[in-house]
Amino acid sequence: MDHDFHFHFIEPEQSIADYVENLSTFHNRSDQAKEVVIIPDGRVDLFFIQSPSEPFHVALIGLETYPEQRQIPPNTQAFVVSFKPIAVEYILNTTIADVLNTAKALPHDFWGFESEDLQDFEHCCTKASQKIKDLIPQKTDERKHQLFELIYASKGEMSVKELSEKVGWNSRQINRYFTKQLGLSLKAYSTILRFRASLEHIAQGKLFPELNYTDQNHFIKEVKKFSGVAPKELSKNKNDRFILLSVLKGL
Repeated sequence: MDHDFHFHFIEPEQSIADYVENLSTFHNRSDQAKEVVIIPDGRVDLFFIQSPSEPFHVALIGLETYPEQRQIPPNTQAFVVSFKPIAVEYILNTTIADVLNTAKALPHDFWGFESEDLQDFEHCCTKASQKIKDLIPQKTDERKHQLFELIYASKGEMSVKELSEKVGWNSRQINRYFTKQLGLSLKAYSTILRFRASLEHIAQGKLFPELNYTDQNHFIKEVKKFSGVAPKELSKNKNDRFILLSVLKGL
């Protein structure tokens, strides 16, 4: 376990849970950069971050569709809001189709955050939660809420056709919405959610498919596609490189 890397997250209060998956903080206390592998998790992350090499800045991270090795600079500290995709339209009032597998910088004063805020995680959570509550629109499309609830509840295993029928929304329109807002199809997004759900099993040492994969080879192929390694190596998680897996194991 990497004792120089501190990570903590909490679930959001109920009033914003439709839009936010969790709020988190991390701090690389080491004088060395930390090697990490970012793997697709179906979330949209808003970063407030600073380090000795980079002044305080804000970035919006789009969805990932493949693993990517990155370095967290020495003494880096961050506060992160991890959104459910529906928040892109209703809370962030933007599209992230143009930041698939990448990020875009936001104004330094976004939501009124400052570098000093990063020293107090509880304060950051309170400040962000209140801002999100203020941004929730009075009127939203219930079909979209229902669609994402079903996608999450089924761990990405419900077909586009079945989702379309349950929410009363044409599958072509759904895919157009996904492509326009998120930069990928509903089927592609569902596959990412299924992979993320399988991480919970891998974290428990279950290296065979628990979900609706065709067979073991299909499962291994998909895990490799999204993490870059086979389930066995992913489970070992050497040096806590896969932060998401470390969280599931209880970092």
